[in-house]
Amino acid sequence: MATTLSGRGQVLDLPVQLDPSIRNQSRQVHAALRSAIVDGLLLPGLKLPSSRALAEQLKVRRNTIVAAYEHLLSDGLIEARHGAGTYVAANLPSLPSVSPAAATHLEPIQHSAFALGHTRTDARLLRRLGSSVRRSIMMATTEELGYGDPRGSARLRSQIAQNLAASRGIRCDPSCVIVVSGTQHAIRLCVDALLSRGDAIWMEDPGYYVARTTLNAAGMKLVPVPVDAEGIVVAAGLIADAAAKAAYVTPSHQFPTGVTMSMSRRVALLEWARSSQSWVFEDDYDSEFRYAGPPLTALAGIGGERVIYIGTFTKILFAGLRLAYLVLPPSAVDRVVAARAAFDRFPPRFMQDAVADLMTDGTLAAHTRRMRTYYREARDVVAEILTRAACGTLRVVVPTQGLHLIAYLPRRVPQHVVTEIKRRAGVETKLVSETRIVRGEDDGFILGYSGFDIRELAVAAERLGRSAHEVIVRRTATRSRSKVRRTVVAASTLSGKADQPT
Repeated sequence: MATTLSGRGQVLDLPVQLDPSIRNQSRQVHAALRSAIVDGLLLPGLKLPSSRALAEQLKVRRNTIVAAYEHLLSDGLIEARHGAGTYVAANLPSLPSVSPAAATHLEPIQHSAFALGHTRTDARLLRRLGSSVRRSIMMATTEELGYGDPRGSARLRSQIAQNLAASRGIRCDPSCVIVVSGTQHAIRLCVDALLSRGDAIWMEDPGYYVARTTLNAAGMKLVPVPVDAEGIVVAAGLIADAAAKAAYVTPSHQFPTGVTMSMSRRVALLEWARSSQSWVFEDDYDSEFRYAGPPLTALAGIGGERVIYIGTFTKILFAGLRLAYLVLPPSAVDRVVAARAAFDRFPPRFMQDAVADLMTDGTLAAHTRRMRTYYREARDVVAEILTRAACGTLRVVVPTQGLHLIAYLPRRVPQHVVTEIKRRAGVETKLVSETRIVRGEDDGFILGYSGFDIRELAVAAERLGRSAHEVIVRRTATRSRSKVRRTVVAASTLSGKADQPT
């Protein structure tokens, strides 16, 4: 350690620099000295300057240095030797390492056309929401500033119950509604409260990949059940595991296929749940955006004693709002509320009350109508341009509900061909194959059309369609040439054998 001696005070110029962002000067000095010791700039056993000398060096008052030294003494980083001065501690305590965190795989945040999970907002909505949040905070009572009800805001739960009765055919008391921070939170809460680790759960296949990840993380045994044009195939679920403790379904708009569960399948699913005393998790993620007729009656509105309904504000408003809700059968409320209270005690209050304001005065309904019109136009533009640009190489299914559509590829297209199409088009999209547990023959692009400018969607649809056409036509031509060559070779071989003398 290099030192500089000046004058009779023998001042040691310490390699420290004060942080002006820390207002208290003694804390500045303490933080600077602590960092120098922890980082090894001041070695164990090194004698430190006197409080007067260090005060002169750092241009601070002596009392500031005295206070910093006392703090370092209590930290065990320095030691005072009677009559000899102050030294860096010879035996430093174990200090936390500053190693980088272990590499964690996180899905990249997607923002370009066709990425799923994005919505549009407008200035009118955000101004109204911001105003309601400010008013909720400013006018909050002592009770509202406290822990609150684990189920969430009574005002919001009441509005949810009224809205579900009118639009989804679900008659429930607000006491059976629980506000949560998202669909994943809702699923995990119900699993923790109602099921045991290792229990079997029917999972639509293909199905919602995020729910699958959540259930896997909770230690559930996933039983893949196929989906056809009528929704989940209940008969296949009974063969696979009739004793499963729950089923996760998206009956109104199956993810990702978009089919609606038929009434016969709904009845069969409810009968199985009643007879086996199993739960049905109904994820109704985008029922507000139905483009042909009113929203369908929810599964929970038909037979709700074993159905747990999961709704969300994410698709109506925006993902960062982190508001969703559960509608529970009365028999499950106490257990789920107890799990909620033990898990995170209560949900944040003020944003809930602000959303309740938007529901009460019609702002949310008006915003939903505007977005429904916009998303319908976006859907039509994507479907039309994609169909034209693909020239028959993609089969585009136009949904009557929701915020995504599927462009199916020809059957048995190899994965490297699909990857090349995505690369050439430069789009962010999930594949149907990525939502499967059991491998299937059909694959396609799941294209989100909400949350993006229609012009951006049009350009992306043109690129994707053109790329699919070019790659698939080229592959077909290559396979045809290979087949011709094999035929010619085979014919030549046969001809040569025929010419040989017998």
